[in-house]
Amino acid sequence: MLKRRIIDAHHHLWDLDACHYPWLMEQGVIRFFGDPAPIQRNYLASELRDDAASYELAGSVHIQVGVADGDEVNESRWLDEAAEVDGLPSALVGFCDLAAENAQQVLDDQSRIRRLRGIRHIVGRSQEEDAANGSDGLLDNPVWVENLASLRERNLSFDLQLIPQQIERAAKVLQQLPGLQVALCHCGSPWDQSPAGLARWRAGLEQLAALPDVYCKISGLAMFNHRWSIDEIRTIVTTCIHVFGARRCMFGSNFPVDKLHKTYDEIWQAYETLAGVYSVKEQERLFSGTAAEFYSLN
Repeated sequence: MLKRRIIDAHHHLWDLDACHYPWLMEQGVIRFFGDPAPIQRNYLASELRDDAASYELAGSVHIQVGVADGDEVNESRWLDEAAEVDGLPSALVGFCDLAAENAQQVLDDQSRIRRLRGIRHIVGRSQEEDAANGSDGLLDNPVWVENLASLRERNLSFDLQLIPQQIERAAKVLQQLPGLQVALCHCGSPWDQSPAGLARWRAGLEQLAALPDVYCKISGLAMFNHRWSIDEIRTIVTTCIHVFGARRCMFGSNFPVDKLHKTYDEIWQAYETLAGVYSVKEQERLFSGTAAEFYSLN
């Protein structure tokens, strides 16, 4: 039986000898995604391949992890060099603090890295953490917006991670930046999965989907519901595909973060089940085609 061909549009790797990851190695702290203790160790491309052994992993997109300040370019260089040997990741989304004085220099340095395709600077993780770290204010920071706009000139995309309460403000910013290719991470973080919460979340997705350069990553769902079932995520996955269309949606694992709660097979088998109602062409977009196009993997 042929394995399904996939491109994992959102995953992480880390090498504790290559980079320092303060958030990962903090001891005794339970984060919004769970207890990180089981993943406080190296996670390299070889283990990702092992986790994905049931599939033909034709490519992958590494998303910046949150290395120590000043280490962001080193993270991208390490990954680019590792990919020369391992073949993965196929593309990199690096970090730049777009509100920092040295943002343009960091972007210059990141842009020189062969596999770099975009930047992620997280706007929102959870209301509690955003209030504590001040990330919610980025959308109102003119320096941040100016540096975000400069990604277009460098032919870089932006991975947008936020929470539903921030979507309206984010959409207003992006309306002013036509041509900037944006990938919405983790379905827009649907924390509140009550009927009212999902209705508000969907309304936000529709605002973003009205912008033709915004795409949607279906990923990271175990962060918001650690023990999800296929029926519990059905509305989220199908809403994303209905609102954005299969042409602008892509699947990702968010491994190894989601590995705290689900196996790789559990995640991708759920995607297969839920995508079964779509055409062969639409499924090809969801499982590989959209990611390949968005991150220039062809």
